[in-house]
Amino acid sequence: MKKFILPIVVLAIVGFGVVNKGLTDEEREFAANHMRDSKEHLLTVVKGLSEAQLNFKSSPESWSIAECVEHLAISEEMIGGMLQGALKTPADPSMRDSVKISDNDLLGIISSRDKKVKTGKAFEPSGKFGSYANALVAFMTKRAEHIAYIRTTKDDLRNHYGQLPFGTIDGVQILLFMSGHTERHIQQIEEVMSHTDFP
Repeated sequence: MKKFILPIVVLAIVGFGVVNKGLTDEEREFAANHMRDSKEHLLTVVKGLSEAQLNFKSSPESWSIAECVEHLAISEEMIGGMLQGALKTPADPSMRDSVKISDNDLLGIISSRDKKVKTGKAFEPSGKFGSYANALVAFMTKRAEHIAYIRTTKDDLRNHYGQLPFGTIDGVQILLFMSGHTERHIQQIEEVMSHTDFP
């Protein structure tokens, strides 16, 4: 009888682990589609803009569209680094209770421009890519990598975590934060374009 019980127990443990690790198809699709849609939205908004339009500033202290795109390219890399840092620690299901915000609420908070927040120095545009075109390519390249990652990863993203000023988020939410952040700055770009002096 013991010969039959042991394989059943092993299968039960392995099966339990598979159920509780990794992402569902729905989670993958939701994150991948949002990241794809925000990327496409950005491309649609900036398509065909002239040099004068890309570099127009509504005030000396405000960002131009080119600077917004550079900021997005920097952020894509930095937030991706945040996820890589989270994955260096072991998955910890005991911390799930520390994630207090839903995926949709997170997207709502980060994409909203109701509250303006000054970005950290490391995220500020400084011309590091050499040109607007290079910054856009850098953003697109990293975003493609992140979309491919979420579609194929076996990482237990729901049990790896990052910290934001408003609390703990999990690995999936780090990628959603990245995408919502893109939408936030698309709105900023549209604000620049709606200025009465925009060329």
